[in-house]
Amino acid sequence: KEIKITFDNDSVKYWGYISDRTMGGVSNGQALLDQDGDVKFARLTGNVSTDNNGGFIQLRSTLSFANLNSINTNLQGVRIKTRGNNETYHIFIRTSETQSYRDFYYATFVAEDKWKIIDLPFTKFKHRFYDKSLNGNDIRTFAIVAYGRDFTSDVSVSEIIFY
Repeated sequence: KEIKITFDNDSVKYWGYISDRTMGGVSNGQALLDQDGDVKFARLTGNVSTDNNGGFIQLRSTLSFANLNSINTNLQGVRIKTRGNNETYHIFIRTSETQSYRDFYYATFVAEDKWKIIDLPFTKFKHRFYDKSLNGNDIRTFAIVAYGRDFTSDVSVSEIIFY
């Protein structure tokens, strides 16, 4: 069974913007609900700077509203509908086993300038420190992240589908 997450005036309250400023970095940006015709989407814009040991802005959720881990016991991956400025972005997933904000699983994608569906099986996610596999049935936080280098972020996501 698939779990589809869309962005609207109600669901957007479950998402939060976080930047490296929480740890002394200087990146700045914003996350907002935007609309193109009938399509509503989350948009993460800003300037990512690696100065002061920083280097990220992100849109993150616990997905508690989706009851993700109680609905499906055999999730295989995540599919996102995205567009952007042809830059590389990341999805960070934390589980009950990840102990700190630096401890996460990640996968990358390029947000092209036209809407595109990107399929990311959990087997493509890597742990930041260890050689271990992501358990898709133990997702605690999910984030869309502009990360790791100096660049201008402009990434939009209209759907997230866990399958």
